[in-house]
Amino acid sequence: MTDFDIIIIGAGPAGLTAAQYGARANLKVLVIEKLSYGGQALVIDVLENYPGFLEQKSGFEFAVNLHQQAENFGAVFLSGSVCSLKKENGIFLVNLEDGSILRASAVIMATGAKPRLLDVPGEKEFSRKGVSYCATCDGNFFKGKKIFVVGGGDAACDEARYLSRLTDKVILIHRRDSFRAQKSLVERTLKNPNITVRYNTIIKEIKGDNKVKSVILADTVTANTDVSAYEEETDAVFIFAGTVPQVSLVSTADFKIELDENGYIITDQKMATNITGLFAAGDVRSGVFRQVVTAAADGATAAHNAAGYLDAN
Repeated sequence: MTDFDIIIIGAGPAGLTAAQYGARANLKVLVIEKLSYGGQALVIDVLENYPGFLEQKSGFEFAVNLHQQAENFGAVFLSGSVCSLKKENGIFLVNLEDGSILRASAVIMATGAKPRLLDVPGEKEFSRKGVSYCATCDGNFFKGKKIFVVGGGDAACDEARYLSRLTDKVILIHRRDSFRAQKSLVERTLKNPNITVRYNTIIKEIKGDNKVKSVILADTVTANTDVSAYEEETDAVFIFAGTVPQVSLVSTADFKIELDENGYIITDQKMATNITGLFAAGDVRSGVFRQVVTAAADGATAAHNAAGYLDAN
């Protein structure tokens, strides 16, 4: 006897959509989230390219609506932290931080990913003291200030554009000679008069006292970056250098889950992992394109196929 048909770990767009589809299939669904419902969608300033949205909507509004939809269909939500996951006799045991154990016939991992660190001196020391990974969270503290943005993907371009509404001194640096972001985002970024772009540039160190005061920059084209290094004053550093998948729950002796070379969970087209009954959806899953719409699609697919797995067993 299980407590739930499906337990979903993580409540970003993938987890919330999976909850909606699972509950609509008349399954007993529980979603466990240790932070806020919505995941990384919460920090999206304007969600402008989601299909069917004629008017722009904030990521926060979108997350609230997703959560409400899932609840309306009967999904149950629990605020808590999962400390371990096991499978015994065909049943998944979800161990919570408070010591309780929940049982489910199927589990959907929708734990997402967290920001990748630059791993340079000063980054951790000045976190929340001028170093940030979320423009919509911390940008208002630096109105009219000089800001460095690090990265070359969609997130870096989006966040630089958001910050450019707060100050005309945004410097976007990228270690390569071209951006990997979508072409339309790159074009708007390059045309923005408040954003200066510097290619082939990296941060070697972040300096300050009780807050960020300067950065040590270097040219990546130069073989010896120490020779090309120079210091420049700044008030803040916003870092968008990719993400790290949250797979610790299934990277244990209890599971021999298949991961790709970057540590993301490998699934088939049904979102099924190599562990029977365990599915993965969203940013934690191996893929080449990570957007809110693809996360939602993953969640719907995972829930649909988890329901099929339950019917067959």
